[in-house]
Amino acid sequence: MESKNRRSADHFTTVLLVVYLMILVWVLLFKLGVQFSYMSERRVNLNPVNDIFTGKTDVLEAVLNILIFIPLGVYLGVLYRKHSFVKMLIIILSITLIVESTQYLLKTGAFDTTDLLTNTLGGLIGLIFFQCIASLFSDSLKTQRIVNLIAFIGTLALILLLILLKMNRLPIMYK
Repeated sequence: MESKNRRSADHFTTVLLVVYLMILVWVLLFKLGVQFSYMSERRVNLNPVNDIFTGKTDVLEAVLNILIFIPLGVYLGVLYRKHSFVKMLIIILSITLIVESTQYLLKTGAFDTTDLLTNTLGGLIGLIFFQCIASLFSDSLKTQRIVNLIAFIGTLALILLLILLKMNRLPIMYK
């Protein structure tokens, strides 16, 4: 029975991860379907330290990059609980590298090492957050169910937010 419950929980977590990745692709690679002026050129920033110390880093963008990648770390913590912390961190870094490279190739954003660092930091925070939650409960299945419930509610809220944003029903504009 435990094995069946674990498979069911893993399946639900996997569905949530796929939905999250689809949203991530739509937001980061397809920019919510909006064409921005900077999309006509390819740019590369290989010097994040310069951006941070010269004040060229957009703090809001850095915070949003961190926040949007926190779920990735949580999902990896749940689904790959038997993998080492370092291996999961390498997976997070690889995914952020793929996102940044794809933005460059599709001309939907720059390849930016500052983004690479902030995205990876977000995934790392999510991974640590999951490990903190897991340490509170002795039952890993119970932990996963709690995380799944929170992730499900967060996913529904995010989808609703994106729909309202796309329909121009929010007081903020992204165009």
